[in-house]
Amino acid sequence: MAAAAALTLTACSGGSDSGSNGSAGDGSSDDGGNLRLGAVVDVSTWDPAEGSWGNEALFFQAVYDTLLRMNAEGEIEPGLAETWEWDDDRTTLTLDLRDGVTFSDGEELTAEVAAESVLAYRDGAAPNAGNLSDVDAVEAVDEDTIAITLSQPNPGLEAYLAQNAGVVGSPAATDPATTPIGSGPYVLDLEASIPGSRYELTAREDYWDESTQHYDSITINFYADATATQNALRDSQVDYSNLNSVSQLPDAEAAGYTAHHAPVNWKGFILSDREGTVNEALGDVKVRQAINYALDRDALLEAIESGHGEPTTQIFGVDTEAYDEDLEDRYPYDPEKAKELLAEAGYPDGVEIVQPKTSFTPASDYELVSGMLAESNITLVADEVGSTFIGDLLGGKWGAFQFGLNQEALAWQTYEQAVAPGAAWNVQHVTDPTVQELAERMRHGGEDADAAAQEMNEYLVEQAWFAPIYRVDGVIVTAPGTTATQKVGQAVPNLWDIVPE
Repeated sequence: MAAAAALTLTACSGGSDSGSNGSAGDGSSDDGGNLRLGAVVDVSTWDPAEGSWGNEALFFQAVYDTLLRMNAEGEIEPGLAETWEWDDDRTTLTLDLRDGVTFSDGEELTAEVAAESVLAYRDGAAPNAGNLSDVDAVEAVDEDTIAITLSQPNPGLEAYLAQNAGVVGSPAATDPATTPIGSGPYVLDLEASIPGSRYELTAREDYWDESTQHYDSITINFYADATATQNALRDSQVDYSNLNSVSQLPDAEAAGYTAHHAPVNWKGFILSDREGTVNEALGDVKVRQAINYALDRDALLEAIESGHGEPTTQIFGVDTEAYDEDLEDRYPYDPEKAKELLAEAGYPDGVEIVQPKTSFTPASDYELVSGMLAESNITLVADEVGSTFIGDLLGGKWGAFQFGLNQEALAWQTYEQAVAPGAAWNVQHVTDPTVQELAERMRHGGEDADAAAQEMNEYLVEQAWFAPIYRVDGVIVTAPGTTATQKVGQAVPNLWDIVPE
């Protein structure tokens, strides 16, 4: 969604080399001076109650702190909260805040400020505000302790508090959307910045966690398209960048950059119309299974991603408790089997599937997938999208569409993202009794929760709620003098994991 907005903006491919931390071109010193970041998505808003995460995480981590942190391996660590504890029912999470934290405007962090921030996010318009839908109340127990009370257990809460749901801004901020005031390691220099293009940030001298403050200043350059990113890398204008696609990797490496890989998301089809309300054929599980058999995953991975990834038939990440290696062989490429299933479902002459066609997907990729499905009598009909694309997509206009979603660190996060009745990417909001029974077992934790997660994964694969094609590597690149540790399930690393080499 953020990418859709970003594509309308103009990039500035310039950037000063002065004091940079080892650029690829000039071999400048690795003194932790100025870090030049390349971003393929612009910050949509600086407002903690409205903001996104994913590609925008680096923007927020520069200016703000979160109540908790998640390290590169997906483990929860202290943030603004030094310690935290659940009650026996796992419906109340109590967090003890660290003392002496101030915002860049001099305001102090208090329990009341933190509590109001969590509630503002829950009630705001952030894309994943629904992550806090189970939050009934947030109260300041004393000056440095807050208690978050849930209507029912939510295994993802700690992870959400390590993302944008846990971002805390100054209570005195009057225009947080454009003028962020946080307690984070850097301060945005508005006069030196060009919104929509370049953002200049300077280090705070009194930051509470100097061990994660590796640079004197940071420049974030936003590149609105692949050409702008490619030019920046070719001309050594950044010390770090993520890529629009792996096709840019050879040129980046030729320019002296080092690549860092990690599985980040899966790409394929969301077969959202499981009840056949938009396209009657998709309501039949045999049709959805036929789509899975019609995909030559190995060939598509090689052709589209140059082999940088792994074929898959499941949406849960390999590091989650739900992952099952045996499921990867559930749908081998078999056009004849696909045709048989279509005939058994009452479609001997095949089916037509209308799906949106956007500029985000190269025409060659669309034609490749379309031609492959046609061999199994599955015809894709392109619906050229307009300005209402995102609203139409989330509103369930199309019964199936190609997409890519993060493979989150926790199986529960994936459930809430794409499977739950209220999930944003369960766009028809299908409710399945089997799925809901398994979700309740997952909700309460323990060994049975892990077993339920595996059962849910198997059920979703068998019922063909999705047609994943492959897990694709997220690729980031760093210039000589800079290195980074990629983060599990996220498009960009934590800001503090980009360091002088």
